[in-house]
Amino acid sequence: MASKDVMILTGAGQIGMAIARRVGYGKKIFVGDKRLENARAVARTMNDAGFDVTPLEMDLSSRASIRSFIAAAQNAGEISILVNAVGVSPSQASIETILKVDLYGTAALLEEVGNVIAPGGVGVTISSQSGHRMPQLTAEEDALLACTPAEALLTLDILQPGRIRDTLHAYQMAKRCNEKRVMAEAVRWGKRGARINSISPGIIVTPLAIDEFNGPRGDFYKNMFANCPAGRPGTADEVANVAELLLGEKGAFITGADFLIDGGATASYFYGPLKP
Repeated sequence: MASKDVMILTGAGQIGMAIARRVGYGKKIFVGDKRLENARAVARTMNDAGFDVTPLEMDLSSRASIRSFIAAAQNAGEISILVNAVGVSPSQASIETILKVDLYGTAALLEEVGNVIAPGGVGVTISSQSGHRMPQLTAEEDALLACTPAEALLTLDILQPGRIRDTLHAYQMAKRCNEKRVMAEAVRWGKRGARINSISPGIIVTPLAIDEFNGPRGDFYKNMFANCPAGRPGTADEVANVAELLLGEKGAFITGADFLIDGGATASYFYGPLKP
């Protein structure tokens, strides 16, 4: 049987699965998640719909785990697509965990995949509207987030406990870092003839989001989507619409970019009724 293109999906959630279903037909897909049962659930759903998906355990906060996940995927062929949809949210995790997973883990993953991605390959990482809300950093701070080797990232002064106010601030810093890393990695991936971009979703309805709507910050979220121009939360399939552009031939001239898809919530935050 002819070998297939290999796609790796990290994070077995609704957004990652929506993107994988949109672009993953005819490919060999490996889905990695810290909770193997989550990866198995996505694999089962997709395999029942005719895809070819293998679930694996993978912890984004561990470079060794990332490497073994990549190595398993490479056994099936050259990796041509990366979709990174791993993330922990401010109400789910500690400052330390957010920085280790969302900030360091994403940087380590982009480094590792960037070393092996096939020529003509492409990646997308899911960031967040949060990175667009925080005050601007200095050009020097942005450059440190973009270019510091991943193993040294968590030693940066701006990421030390005294400098991070709370889990939301940690999350915003992680997402700002994701955006800047994608720019720096696009330069490196370009040397292999590959592209990498990020998508920053706003409030997207997923099981996790429904927990948030019903949790202590629920009114905050409901107010956000009621007062954004779209007047509603988004769906994983709308994120997949953007990913499909970025991962396909129509996106061939797009690399090192971030796409905000939040129903206008960030616009409302700066210039409308969501202004703090």
